Amino acid sequence: MALEEYVGAIVLEVDGQEVEVVDLSITSKTGRKLVKSMNRTGRAKGFAAGVAEIELSATVVVPLGGDLDWEAIEGAKLTIYPPGAGGRRESYLDCFTTEVGDKYGVDNEARRDLKLNALRKVIE
Repeated sequence: MALEEYVGAIVLEVDGQEVEVVDLSITSKTGRKLVKSMNRTGRAKGFAAGVAEIELSATVVVPLGGDLDWEAIEGAKLTIYPPGAGGRRESYLDCFTTEVGDKYGVDNEARRDLKLNALRKVIE
């Protein structure tokens, strides 16, 4: 059985400074909503299109060179790099923070939990 390669590094870029991401969760909402109507079948008949949303939950390590102003992040770029040279990068552009939390542990470095929204997703 051959070895498989998986997705590589994930980097958050804020004002040209790269921040290492430890954990990332991505939620995409389509914006579609169920349209209920009063009909004899007693069930919905369709949906309405809405505005799509991209929500990111990231845990980042605090850089030794100085902590960033995490609450003021606007226009950041989060990129998921493929392994090797053969894959395509997945980037989330125009990210901004909506929530910031601190996390400390006995065996781990100081970390920040960030909730971000992205305005668009690009496959490069």
